[in-house]
Amino acid sequence: MSTGTRPDPYDGFPGHVGRTFADSTPAWPDRTTPPAGAPNIVVVLVDDMGYSDIGPFGSEIPTPVLDRLAADGVRLGNYHTMPLCSPARAALLTGLNPHRVGYATVANADPGFPGYAMRIADSVPTLAELLHDAGYATYAVGKWHLVRDSASHAADDRADWPLQKGFDQYYGVLEGLTSLFHPHQLVRDNSPLDIDEFPDGYYYTDDITDQAISMVKSLRAHDPDKPFLLYLAHNAVHGPLQAKAEDIARHRGRYDEGWDALRERRFAGQIAAGLFPPGTGLPERNGEAGQDVPAWDSLTEEQQRLYARYMEVYAALVDNIDHNLGRLTDTLDALGELDNTIIVFTSDNGGTGEGGREGTRSYFSRFVHHPRLPGDWNPDVDRDPELIGGPRSLVHYPRGWGMASNTPFRLYKGHTYAGGVRVPFVLSWPDGVRAGRLAPGIRPQYQYVTDLTPTLLDLAGIARPRTRRRVPVQEPDGTSFAPVLADSAHASTHPEQYCEMTGNRSHYRDGHKLVTLHRPGTPYDDAEWALYDIGADPTEIHDLAAERPGLVKELAAAWEEAARRNGVFPLPDHSGALARRNPAERRLARPLTLLPGTPELERYRSSRLVSLRSFAIEVLLDEPGEGVLVSHGDQGGGYSLYVEDGRLAFAYNEYGHLHETDAGPLGPGPHTLLLAATAEEGLRWRFTVTVDGEERAAPESVHQLIGMAPFQGISVGVDRKSPVSWPLYERRRSFRHTGGIRSVTYRPGAPGPDSPEAVATALEEAAAAFE
Repeated sequence: MSTGTRPDPYDGFPGHVGRTFADSTPAWPDRTTPPAGAPNIVVVLVDDMGYSDIGPFGSEIPTPVLDRLAADGVRLGNYHTMPLCSPARAALLTGLNPHRVGYATVANADPGFPGYAMRIADSVPTLAELLHDAGYATYAVGKWHLVRDSASHAADDRADWPLQKGFDQYYGVLEGLTSLFHPHQLVRDNSPLDIDEFPDGYYYTDDITDQAISMVKSLRAHDPDKPFLLYLAHNAVHGPLQAKAEDIARHRGRYDEGWDALRERRFAGQIAAGLFPPGTGLPERNGEAGQDVPAWDSLTEEQQRLYARYMEVYAALVDNIDHNLGRLTDTLDALGELDNTIIVFTSDNGGTGEGGREGTRSYFSRFVHHPRLPGDWNPDVDRDPELIGGPRSLVHYPRGWGMASNTPFRLYKGHTYAGGVRVPFVLSWPDGVRAGRLAPGIRPQYQYVTDLTPTLLDLAGIARPRTRRRVPVQEPDGTSFAPVLADSAHASTHPEQYCEMTGNRSHYRDGHKLVTLHRPGTPYDDAEWALYDIGADPTEIHDLAAERPGLVKELAAAWEEAARRNGVFPLPDHSGALARRNPAERRLARPLTLLPGTPELERYRSSRLVSLRSFAIEVLLDEPGEGVLVSHGDQGGGYSLYVEDGRLAFAYNEYGHLHETDAGPLGPGPHTLLLAATAEEGLRWRFTVTVDGEERAAPESVHQLIGMAPFQGISVGVDRKSPVSWPLYERRRSFRHTGGIRSVTYRPGAPGPDSPEAVATALEEAAAAFE
């Protein structure tokens, strides 16, 4: 019997316990095992890949592995997702609408409302948790992006890191993007890895595939029967676009004809393949304000050469993904498990227009969102064309290629038009075909990203529980489309769906779609709705809103009801509230002292010390030695202070444009160094370098690093991974310091004149003047 909080150790034991083993009967608990013959499950999720970027959906890019999987499997030609990274991933892994889960937008926001909480509640089990509970091994590699950037550091509770969401093992990047040659922060399981340098020839897509293969091989060495879930989430083809030279070389000259010709060729292939019925229209090139694409023939020869090179890099990324998928399927084949493995291949959202009209070789200066960008801001940087796509360039293609990527649809990632939400989807399962659970071919039925978790559970023979660990489980929004996979004539299992992303809205019901292209700051009213008959007009060309006002009103009301039920409100407006952060983060702007040997400070944590403000860095030296004293950033933007050949130097990488300043000799013995940055109007910093109270250097002012830059965090005594100064890297690699650094102290100063605090204060003072 039990007394108080001390249970009887024999309570509930089904055997018999006597005084000795001889007069006792043993018993063992049952092991949880999946249903007999349960399939392995591999979900390959690509980042920012458009509808037409693989062979089975009309691409000219060679994807032989995907071609084989699609030929023997099912292509969902009318599969829809969310228009942005984190919401799509939350929906895919939970089966719930993303606002309900708390991911209204990317996990780089925290404005303080339920739909933006960026936390997966205990009542919302992930696919990994449900499969793990049923006896599966669960692995994740690659991009996560389901933890707030402010919670991505090693001191956080890790509540929303992969291992806490059902995965046995994880290897990859927690944030939304990274360098494919020098990932800024790799995480293994629950720990960031402290890496000085990557080996020559390192490439992230190859690395995560190696890790995935190793996990599968290890499982089979230890357990011959246990099925597994592998969630392989590529950071490719998200910007910055970086590819191996040998992969780029295979695509030289392929895109010299431009995006208009490419789009027409891909569309003709889609019609021929049966993805769209004859008579489907190809929309004119995107012409919406701020989203427009010029005719390829209107570009200069120099522009055409540069822009074609960008697309060669993109094609190389897709090519490499397919090659690595082949390495994984070859492993499964060698283990005799390919036939009983469900492989899903899809994208989180459509192709992107974030490279702008011209594209860029300076991703972080293009990819900024600040209301006061000065007139001298340069969203590009000159680069030798031979460097484009390599580790020294952070490029993105012009949005004309994003338009071609989304062929035949309109607009891009972030939009609720089809270009943002219709993506390729391939499902392969040879044993399922033999068992009659999968009939190969193309499906025109509408299905949604929330349907994937219920479908995979259904195919694996695993029921969704009502409770988990004594917590009631929330009902899913998705519905299994297993009947559609088995029968091409079966009706869609998902007849209605709302969508919202940064103010863009849509509502789909039984073949009709109501959609907006919202202009920030304008009212959310019925005047912005467009209406399309998707069955007859899948490419959203003919707006029927004026002809069918009753249906517009009906679907608009349905959107409002769904939005309230799913936690969509409040909608973004011109108030700037979406950029608001939890006040608890203010403590991250306190002075911070870092000692030698401190692992690299995480990106977001580092940014709070310098972003949009003045700051000073004090370095206390016992001996100057040789090497990097402090570094913050990478080839996309950053700064470092180092000693080489007895001289102090300051390097500032202005989004790819390198400034180097000689601060004079540094003799033996102790020194106090001070690097001070004063924030000036026009998003500029003015630096001074001081040695023992003597000013040694005052270089010309430079543009501040804002937004996602500096992307790599702060390091003491070394310039880790992607260097701030490439010439120094060529001479000295990561250049670990050999002297005696006592400490490095960051002292954040006042917010600059272009900071959110300053802008808000100016508005308040202006308003008060009129009272």
